[in-house]
Amino acid sequence: MELSLDRLTKHFGSKIAVDCISTKLTPGVYGLLGANGAGKTTLMRMLCGILEPTSGDVLYDSQSILSMGGEYRNVLGYLPQDFGYYPDYSAQEFLMYVAALKGIPRRTALKRSHKLLDTVDLSNVAAKKVKTFSGGMKQRLGIAQALLNNPKVLILDEPTAGLDPKERVRLRNLLSDFAHDRIVLLSTHIVSDIEAIADKVFLMKKGRFLLQGTIDELLSDAKGKVWELIVPEREMRKWEKSATVANLRHDKDRVVLRIISASQPAPEAIPCEATLEDLYLSYFPTEEGVN
Repeated sequence: MELSLDRLTKHFGSKIAVDCISTKLTPGVYGLLGANGAGKTTLMRMLCGILEPTSGDVLYDSQSILSMGGEYRNVLGYLPQDFGYYPDYSAQEFLMYVAALKGIPRRTALKRSHKLLDTVDLSNVAAKKVKTFSGGMKQRLGIAQALLNNPKVLILDEPTAGLDPKERVRLRNLLSDFAHDRIVLLSTHIVSDIEAIADKVFLMKKGRFLLQGTIDELLSDAKGKVWELIVPEREMRKWEKSATVANLRHDKDRVVLRIISASQPAPEAIPCEATLEDLYLSYFPTEEGVN
């Protein structure tokens, strides 16, 4: 099983949202990182066949997904960033409705919906209307609908939005287990979620992949760029304005700064081991653009 991106490009007027991306996805978890406006959502919508590329193609096992039509949708699960719900449906009714749209037989749909509601910890509110749900509960219901057809390709845009830490860990474990023999691609601003489970990470900026590789491969790029510097409190603002400060903590009348810099920011700064968040901040010191 393989999902191939062949020189995939998307223009919106004069704006290039995705710029000639080529790569191959095989079973495993892939993380997509980038600031707002990097092109992540546009890329995912093309991978789902919702948007047609300006040029290039997406191939599933060597077949164009646009020519496959319903055959591709049968193997695809998708959770968009802004997912629509019918507020007066119960959770169970909503999943049965989505199952009908996906052409899943009723008996199979009942069995799968019950199992998935239990998996996302919503079985105790299966009969309650979606409009009474919290944001995190709605997000978990969205994840359940994406899994209804037992997809071979699962694409999730900001799946951990609105989830508390316990729910995020549960979702990460679910996706890691699910990806044993399937392709899972997720985009999120929560870098630690990708760091925890991704087999490969794509760092996207201005429609292109700046970096791609395993966590270890990407972190080698950030080696020697992370520093710890202790400064008096009165100097803290100066450093925040002049450097990329990943983190700070107060220690009595001093402040311990974690600084991202290609060179030693001060003689007394000491090197630190890099994280994926450090790498992200080295490429995106400030959020930019719009989705």
